[in-house]
Amino acid sequence: MTTFSGRYDLAVVGAGIIGLATALAAVRRGLRVVVVDRDAQANGASVRNFGFITVTGQGRGSMWSRARRTRDVWLEVALAAGVQIVHRGLWMTARRPESVAVLEAFMGTEMAEGCSILTPAAARRRFPQLKAPGLAAVLESTIELRVESRQAIPRIAAWLADAHGVTFVRNATVHRIDLPQVGTSSGSLEAERVAVCPGDDLSGLYAERIGAHAVTRCKLQMLRLASPGYTLPAALMSDLGLTRYAGYEGLAPCAALKTRLQAEQADHIARGVHLIVVQSADGSLVVGDSHEYALTPDPISHEAVDALILEEFRAALGIDPPPTMERWTGTYASAADRPVLIDAPAPGVRIAVVTCGAGASSGFAIGEEVVASLLHDGATR
Repeated sequence: MTTFSGRYDLAVVGAGIIGLATALAAVRRGLRVVVVDRDAQANGASVRNFGFITVTGQGRGSMWSRARRTRDVWLEVALAAGVQIVHRGLWMTARRPESVAVLEAFMGTEMAEGCSILTPAAARRRFPQLKAPGLAAVLESTIELRVESRQAIPRIAAWLADAHGVTFVRNATVHRIDLPQVGTSSGSLEAERVAVCPGDDLSGLYAERIGAHAVTRCKLQMLRLASPGYTLPAALMSDLGLTRYAGYEGLAPCAALKTRLQAEQADHIARGVHLIVVQSADGSLVVGDSHEYALTPDPISHEAVDALILEEFRAALGIDPPPTMERWTGTYASAADRPVLIDAPAPGVRIAVVTCGAGASSGFAIGEEVVASLLHDGATR
């Protein structure tokens, strides 16, 4: 059993990106923090993704603002924690006139800060490997960042422990919260406040509160491809992404694009496939992904889905994908009516779940919101 020393100002349940972000926000406020996680190391959605900190395309309003703030904190944390920014920016390629109409509408919004539209000729001068014959335009954003999640999440945790005195308790499950007592499988601790950041654990703490919001799971398929021998100019996306990201999807011209994509790529739409391609420091490409929704998705990586992802790679870039080196699946919490669930089941307790797959892109801002809300509780009691 773990011996807990003294009383903590905040106990965080879950050491994924939302839990780490909440711990960071708390120590920046001068709080003494303990983080309890059921696994020996990061093993969930926070390390099974692209490591792509996406601002452009996030939902207009609060999510876009959260992403801007989170991107700025990532720059601070990466420098302090020794996390490499592998590359920057986004190229959203468009092969259809309906897609170009969406991009042009997007450029008329406040969300287009840091963005411009490249002609096919201008894009190919900078990235000659972009050979898609139907290329019509490229939306370039200079805002995005990309990290290697499998390295970044452990390094941030180590930095929080070493530089900020955060206590981490691994291989432990929190089974009871009755402030100031927090019961875990490694013993009891005392905390003034608790932030429950469960990721896609929908049947643990406060399952009834989470279930009331119809939260389910989204399964995705991912691939790592061998280095193609060239360097991407940025993260790459394609037309399919315009219908999946709320910042584009909410624009009026997107309705016509959805109709065309349904007619031309019905299998991709049915499997929730869109394209993101990012590059690692060794040159390899992380490519995905798909979206399948169920309370308990099957754990199988389906070859037919991978084939659809690689088909879109071939169409968007105009070149054959390199050989596949790795395949994996991930799951994250998902809700149809909200991108983030922040709930207060009891005074001094908050639940924080990102329900749209944008934890890396919005997490640091959400952590700040959660800590501010908890401290407000303390001020009013």
